[in-house]
Amino acid sequence: MYNNKQFVLDPIIKRKLFSKGGMRQMKVLQTALLVCLLFIFGCEKHAQLKERSASKIEAKQDEQAVDVKNNSFKPFYIYSNKGSRENHYVPSGFMPNGKCLAFSDDYTENCYSERTCMRIVYGVQCSREDQNWAGIYWLNPPNNWGQRKGGYNLTGAQKLSFWAKGENGGEQIQEITIGGITGNYPDSDIAVIGPIILTKEWKEYTVDLRGKDLSYISGGFSWTTSADVNSQSCIFYLDEIKFE
Repeated sequence: MYNNKQFVLDPIIKRKLFSKGGMRQMKVLQTALLVCLLFIFGCEKHAQLKERSASKIEAKQDEQAVDVKNNSFKPFYIYSNKGSRENHYVPSGFMPNGKCLAFSDDYTENCYSERTCMRIVYGVQCSREDQNWAGIYWLNPPNNWGQRKGGYNLTGAQKLSFWAKGENGGEQIQEITIGGITGNYPDSDIAVIGPIILTKEWKEYTVDLRGKDLSYISGGFSWTTSADVNSQSCIFYLDEIKFE
């Protein structure tokens, strides 16, 4: 009813709308309208997902930035345990010739760490009859005195720490050296401490590396001593040597 009058559909329009062709046109229009609606909702959903994904990526990047800032240098071991994958450098630089040294890196009695430690026997009497001093350099690659490339970039390390003790107490290490390799591929810097008089109990020692150029270090660690400062036997132990 329309204004209390019956609404009568024009016969011509009625025929057009409800003819087979008209019905097909209506279906096409309905399908097109449905596609448009799905496209609009799909675009909106995609925009929401994109916005969420961007937020997650941004949050993760912020988290990673904080992590890098707080953990810019992870511990870099020279010696952790015998055969550890964390170990770097090789104790291959026996000085001056290794004749008066006995070295073991798989000692297991009363070590500081859980498994193994290093035991060094310096033959004082032998050394007196030879060149009166001895030492070992941890090098990369082995036996590299600057003839080959092999330095690690240790930028970010603030110190080198290690644990040591003497067999009886009173044994003396004259120098601990980091870096200092010369030759065609020299180390970028050097750090030295000493002398160190060892105690009978394990004790931690550190070498301050702040302000040092650690961009290329092939001589990771060395110790030297002499018969002049060790009157009798000199047996000592090393463990947990690392840059941090």
